[in-house]
Amino acid sequence: MDFSRPELFDFQGISMTKYHTDKWEKIQNFQARPNDIIIASYPKAGSTWLSYILDLLYFGSETTHIFRGTEMLDKLPTSPRLIRTHLPVQLMPNSFWEQNCKVVYVARNAKDSVVSYFHFQRMTLMFPEPEEWSRYLQRFMKGKMVFGSWYDHVNGWWKKKQSYSKLHFMFYEDMIEDIGREMDKLCSFLGLSPSAEEKERIIDSVQFDEMKTNDMVNFSGFVKQMNFKVSSFIRKGKVGDWKNHFTVAQNEEFDEDYGEKMKDSTLQFRTEV
Repeated sequence: MDFSRPELFDFQGISMTKYHTDKWEKIQNFQARPNDIIIASYPKAGSTWLSYILDLLYFGSETTHIFRGTEMLDKLPTSPRLIRTHLPVQLMPNSFWEQNCKVVYVARNAKDSVVSYFHFQRMTLMFPEPEEWSRYLQRFMKGKMVFGSWYDHVNGWWKKKQSYSKLHFMFYEDMIEDIGREMDKLCSFLGLSPSAEEKERIIDSVQFDEMKTNDMVNFSGFVKQMNFKVSSFIRKGKVGDWKNHFTVAQNEEFDEDYGEKMKDSTLQFRTEV
């Protein structure tokens, strides 16, 4: 593989790479439509899972209608457009708010997020070299990650929810615990009414063992940018895998730092289910 990894740099106060900012003017000038649906999250928080659920709810097919770029969106007849992003809330194009678009944000606890992001960066050549685990964990705590600080990201979107009524906030741990229940809440927010049969079919399709073997979901087509010998894109889909990575000392340091950074937040996460 001759795909060179990018360097991290400061972009409007957020750590980013040129891969994610090269076409920034087009991103910021993007024209949203009122029926666009935005799927937002910090990386490795369950947005692929949520995207697939929405794809099946709206289109009922195995063909993905999730768009990550903005260049081709205006030419697409697909409606609604399901637009996935990892941008922090302050960098979102203004047209999404002007058009009053619906947003679904999914958040995952910090410990499992950093573990999943670590393995993702190990196999994804579009991101900087993660180096070894202990150094990576320190960078995560300092917010030196592509798309910035986990703490700022989840709190920024959580704060937006308080003033923007068309934002549905979901938790990865709740989805793991009872995907049917969380799908019902999602459908209520979106105004969808799938039949019991449709709902059961979707639940069966979005189990992790099914998604890991689905080429439309597991990114297996991105052979140049991803090294699947290092890790799979959809790895475990578990709550609590952090226990297999954190040492006792790392956990204590992380908890102390977490308590300080989240002391003014009303967000509550579970690290076990």
